[in-house]
Amino acid sequence: MGPMVALTDAIAAVLRSVRWGDVVTYAEVADEAGYPGRARAVGHFLAATDGEFPWWRVVAANGRLAPGHEHEQATRLRAEGVAVGERGVIGMRTRRRRPTGVRRVPRGSSS
Repeated sequence: MGPMVALTDAIAAVLRSVRWGDVVTYAEVADEAGYPGRARAVGHFLAATDGEFPWWRVVAANGRLAPGHEHEQATRLRAEGVAVGERGVIGMRTRRRRPTGVRRVPRGSSS
C-alpha cells in the first residue's frame, strides 16, 4: 500500500468514527489519522469524496464552516443539535483520540 493510500484510508477511518452531533477540526482528523500537520489533506479528501463522508461535521480550527457551503453545513449541524452562529460553531469541544485499528504508516513506507 502506498503512502497516499495509507493516508486516505486513515482519514476515512477517522471520518467514519465521527458520530451524530460531533464536530471535529481538519487538524484533529489528521492527528487522529496519524498524520499531524496534514489538515489540508483532510480538506482535499473530503472535497474529492462527493459527500460519502460526514463533511459537515468537520470545521476549521476556529469553528469556521466550509467556504461556499456555510448555509448547508450550518443547517445540517443545527439538525444534529450543534450550536452554530454567524462565525461558525459555538463552544466547540475538541476530541483527541485515535480510533482503534488506525495506525500511522511512515512516509515512504510500502506497508
